[in-house]
Amino acid sequence: MDGFEQVIGQREAQERLMQMVGEERLPHAIMLCGPQGCGKLALAMSLAKVLLNRTQNDAAMLANWEHPDLHFTYPTIKLPSMGSDHKPVSDDFSDKWHELIMDGLYFTMNEWLEQMGGENQQAIITAGESDDLNHKLSLKSSQGGYKVSIVWMPERMNIECANKILKLLEEPPSQTVFILVCEEPSQLLETIRSRVQRIDIRKIADDDIRQALIDRRGLTEEMATRLARMANGNWTKALELLSSDSESELFLDMFQMLMRLAWQRKVKELKSWSERMTAMGRERQKRFLEFFLRMIRENFMYNFQQKELCYMSQREEDFASNFARFVNEVNVMPITQIANLAIRDIGQNANAKIVFFDLSLQMIVHIKNAQSPY
Repeated sequence: MDGFEQVIGQREAQERLMQMVGEERLPHAIMLCGPQGCGKLALAMSLAKVLLNRTQNDAAMLANWEHPDLHFTYPTIKLPSMGSDHKPVSDDFSDKWHELIMDGLYFTMNEWLEQMGGENQQAIITAGESDDLNHKLSLKSSQGGYKVSIVWMPERMNIECANKILKLLEEPPSQTVFILVCEEPSQLLETIRSRVQRIDIRKIADDDIRQALIDRRGLTEEMATRLARMANGNWTKALELLSSDSESELFLDMFQMLMRLAWQRKVKELKSWSERMTAMGRERQKRFLEFFLRMIRENFMYNFQQKELCYMSQREEDFASNFARFVNEVNVMPITQIANLAIRDIGQNANAKIVFFDLSLQMIVHIKNAQSPY
């Protein structure tokens, strides 16, 4: 579909958006909601391209995402170089943002944080941003058509910003279309949710990811099928799995080490393992614990010897062939509860060394107590 070349799958969503445009009933504010990696931003930017692409000059500018009537709002961080009174705005990081979107329209908040140079910071959309956006949108369209404002991750607006954006949505500038791209709509003000038309975007179909891996990345049919099933509808996950220096490789190493040391009851080495985890930083610690949960679930399912139920890489499956028998109905729920508590504690800034050492000691008990029926 013209304008949607970078979108993977999501044919139904594309058709719905194009129908709105074709029938001239596009609301002034829409919100695309869906899980990570489903292509919300790619859909939003493709829609912007359709709305703004009126001349050859427009097409040339949109090819580089530099159209003067296309405005981006996204979470930012405060750099040490910024003054104490400065409220960071998107324009402070426009070069970084442009580099990222030119590399592809599928990326995570963690990748954006790394791009800005603040992996362990909390990125927000400040009140300064809403003032900046208000000024930009008050100006006439430079090309005589629509102005499009894409707000990525609006759930990260602070309350002052959210109230100012609400006013913009209630009294939108003429010929302005707001496209909010949201993963956690429940965190938005109810008054903002009521001012936008929400469109829910599903996970990408496995077949669409499989075909994209073949067409765009040159994978074999067998490899693409395996990765598509593991990606579970998330294109950014599929790209991560493809990466040779993938974080998943590190996490698998740490998972294997934990389980082997727990089985051998090597408490001193488990203490060292906990210290290595502590050095990773909180965001990566939470991602490891999510990986931990996935591996526990997949190893439990592996015991049933039904390949279609397992979503593992070849290396993960090789480990599961020996390890899976230690995860069964005796201990799968207690282990899951331990990991969920650790995620909560890390999120609440608990001492990471204590959290991970406690988790490792509890794994000694649960791995040893596993009386496998398989």
